[in-house]
Amino acid sequence: MRRWLALAAALLLPVLAMAQDAPARQAPAVPLATAAPPAAPAERIVTGLSQDAVSINTSFTGSDILIYGAIRRDAPPETGRPLGIIVTVEGPAQQVAVRRKERVGGIWINTRTVRIGAAPDFYAVATSGRLPLMLERDEDVRHRISPALAIRALSGMTAAEDATPFTAALLALRTQAGRYRVDEGAVKITDGILFEADVRMPSNLVEGDYRARIFLVRDGKVIDSNQAPIRVRKVGLERWVYRLSLERPFWYGLLSLALAVAAGWGASAGFRALRRG
Repeated sequence: MRRWLALAAALLLPVLAMAQDAPARQAPAVPLATAAPPAAPAERIVTGLSQDAVSINTSFTGSDILIYGAIRRDAPPETGRPLGIIVTVEGPAQQVAVRRKERVGGIWINTRTVRIGAAPDFYAVATSGRLPLMLERDEDVRHRISPALAIRALSGMTAAEDATPFTAALLALRTQAGRYRVDEGAVKITDGILFEADVRMPSNLVEGDYRARIFLVRDGKVIDSNQAPIRVRKVGLERWVYRLSLERPFWYGLLSLALAVAAGWGASAGFRALRRG
């Protein structure tokens, strides 16, 4: 038995030695299948802003921002297919509580409350035509262009079964106050290439990061889009008082009280001086 094992070992050793000395052959590399990058749109937009920062001081009465750009084409434009531009300027999103008051026992009290997860403090839309004719409903929902769609989902528990009247009320109130608006025909397109839109920023802006979005649409579809940030900041004494109210509310309260006392004493002293005269 041992003779057979020794014979088998003697026959296998040379084979094993040759296998160790031979270089390992690698399997041929198989190229990995990669997804092809999406094709670039035949029409693209290049945009710019007249200013990307707004400063709020005591004399601030609003600001105008010119949003302009051009349409770049890799091929001649298709005839018979109208082209449009939509511009939106959106303020910082905030959580909003919308309450409904009802008369109970002769007293008006809050009976229902809905909390909106995020609603922009300011929202303006400027278009080169009528918005419902320029954009399909699915595209509008996808990009949240209309003011009603800029109001985000509900947040937390709500006492109202149907929140639609509350969001509609918020939209109506901010539209009446000029904080939400749609300016149809405000975008001017020249020679089908150049475009511009003048967006008016009101005087009651809140401090924060704003965003301008520009959409190129054709046949109700968004072909290309671009966006740019706009910074709105308080400057000077207004910024100092604003930051003090947020970061040091105790000292802000004392300062307000001291100013009120000083104003009252000054007015009293002035009236006494007038009476003596």
